[in-house]
Amino acid sequence: MDFDLQALTAQFVRYAKMNTRSDATTGSVPSTPVQTEFAHVLVADLTAAGFQDVQLLANGFVVATIPANAAAPVIGWIAHVDTADFNSVHVQPQVHRAYSGAPIKFGNGLVLDPATFPDLTARVGQTLITTDGTTLLGADDKAGIVAAINASRYLLAHPEVQHGTIKLAFGPDEEIGQGADRFDVASFGADFAYTLDNGAVGDLEYETFNAAECQIHIVGKSVHPGSAKGQLINALKVAQQIDQALPQKQVPEQTADYEGFFLLDNLHGDVGAADMTYIVRDFDLTAFRQRCHLLQEIVDQLNDQGAAVAITTKWTDQYFNMGPALTTFPLPVDLAKAAYAEVGLKLRVVPFRGGTDGSKLTAMGLPTPNLFNGGANFHGPYEYVTAEAMATLAETLVTIARLAPSFTPAK
Repeated sequence: MDFDLQALTAQFVRYAKMNTRSDATTGSVPSTPVQTEFAHVLVADLTAAGFQDVQLLANGFVVATIPANAAAPVIGWIAHVDTADFNSVHVQPQVHRAYSGAPIKFGNGLVLDPATFPDLTARVGQTLITTDGTTLLGADDKAGIVAAINASRYLLAHPEVQHGTIKLAFGPDEEIGQGADRFDVASFGADFAYTLDNGAVGDLEYETFNAAECQIHIVGKSVHPGSAKGQLINALKVAQQIDQALPQKQVPEQTADYEGFFLLDNLHGDVGAADMTYIVRDFDLTAFRQRCHLLQEIVDQLNDQGAAVAITTKWTDQYFNMGPALTTFPLPVDLAKAAYAEVGLKLRVVPFRGGTDGSKLTAMGLPTPNLFNGGANFHGPYEYVTAEAMATLAETLVTIARLAPSFTPAK
């Protein structure tokens, strides 16, 4: 199955040059107008390529359909249009054809060096696409979009390949955790789906953290330090007490694999008042709830002790582990594993230490494990992807579609 690497590269570069950064502060849907501008480009490209039912929905998602030519489950391919909170203005992708393996020196002094990023050695001889050192690249997740479009084009051009209905959805605001909240699972009409978001070629992710955020507001008592004895309550010191009461080794920088953590994500204030934000993560739901209870218990105890004038918390559940639902309904995982084997990929099942749109979509009733897009060093100037990785993802998607009509899971 051959994909035109030059055409893949040109399409990715064209998309990457478009600023699509999201912004959690605006309250708009999508959160930034540049995402809508890019959505209109996608609508035009999908329409010109012969997709059916191409629409830009009010929730910011671009959707399209590849009609079935065989009986099979309806499968969704989902990717996000927005990029993360790093400079995304004037992205100038650099294409290194037949990459030599040598360090790539950017004009601002940064160096993309295999000595620092050893995974680059696996890209020798490939068409490597990097930043110019001043912006992110946007492979997260424009590489997923390019792969999905080219896989779909292949199916349209090869009617001899039997497949069920394929539904595409390219949506906004994944990086700020809002896009999937507005996704209409019922109208999308898929039996299951795949997100195409991050990961090395061969990665398959169907377990994610359970996740919550806790915002803590501490009211102290500000008194002139010259007459503060017995009166002053330093809100910043109370914040330190909260943090010190948590398990000190259960933090992101000291955990890996299936280990959960507490992260003090933000702390600001002064003597009179302080605000803290924690994110709490664990793969196991019971352990996750215990973590949340522990943090709340620490706050309650300090309140009971009169450590501050008042300490209040605001909890927000962010997403939940997709693993249990996909254990109950393993078809999308089993089908992906079979496709990986047929394509010749070395499968690596990864417990994803984060969340994808698939976490929320699975909880909303659309089982959605995550495949890969082949990029690396996302959200910064060292980001890269290869045309070969996007082509491999496209081939994997076609293979999933082709296997689905007659797929019988192994017992």
